[in-house]
Amino acid sequence: MVTRAAILAIIAETAEEQWGLVTRRQLERSQIPRTTLERLTAPNSILERVALGVYRLVGTPVPDHLELRAAWLQLAPEVPAWERSPDEGVVSHRSAGALYGIGHLPADRHEFTVQHRKQSRRPDIRIHRRALEDTEWIQLRGFPVTRPARIASDLLYDHEDPGAVAQIVADAIRNVFDYPGTFAERLAPHAGRFGLRRNDGSAMLHSLLDLVGDDETTRWMQEARNPMRPRQTDQAPTPTLPRPGSPDR
Repeated sequence: MVTRAAILAIIAETAEEQWGLVTRRQLERSQIPRTTLERLTAPNSILERVALGVYRLVGTPVPDHLELRAAWLQLAPEVPAWERSPDEGVVSHRSAGALYGIGHLPADRHEFTVQHRKQSRRPDIRIHRRALEDTEWIQLRGFPVTRPARIASDLLYDHEDPGAVAQIVADAIRNVFDYPGTFAERLAPHAGRFGLRRNDGSAMLHSLLDLVGDDETTRWMQEARNPMRPRQTDQAPTPTLPRPGSPDR
C-alpha cells in the first residue's frame, strides 16, 4: 500500500519538473489508488484542476502560459514532460509566435504540430500533421517550439495575412531569434504562389519585409544572400526572452 507521505512525494516530484502541474494519467501510473486520487482532486484539496485530467499543485507558482502548458500535457498525458520527444507534439503556428513574443496575431487557440495522427476533442486546440526536421524546432520555456522561420512558413500554408506574417519575420530577425538566410530557405516554397519565381526564397523574404518597411531590410537581405551566413544545420540562436513572471511583449 502506498503511504500518504509517498503519494505526496510522488506528486511533488512530478510537479517540480512540470511547472507545478501533474496529469491524472501520470498519477494513475504511479499506482496511487483511485479513491485517494478522488480525494486529492476534490475542491479545496491539494490539486487544483486547470484542464481535463491536468492539475496544479496548490501552493506552487502559477506558470506563464498555463493554459497552453496544460493543453500540451493533454496531448500525451501519460508521458512526463522530461521524457517527451517532438512526436508528442511541438508548439507551433500562432501559439509558437506568442511564446517568442513576435508579431501581433492573437493566439486564440492552442496549436501544435505532430508527425503522426493525433486528435483532441477540445475546440480550442488545433493539431497540424506535418513533417518536422530537427533543425526546425528548439526548446523554449520548457516546450519544444518551432523556430520562427518554420512559424512563418506554417502560417503562410495556413493562408494567414501576409502582412501579419511579415511582422513575425521582422520581429524575429530584429531580436536574433532566427537568421535571414533560414527564413529565405523556409519561405522558398511559397514564392510561386505570390507571383515570384518558383522557389526564390530571397525574393519571397524581400517581398514580406517590404510589407513592414523596416529600415534594416537592406542589411537583412545582404545577410540572407551572404554565403557565410549560418547554415541550416547550424545551431539555432537562443532567444533572449522576458524572465518568467514578467509580462510578455
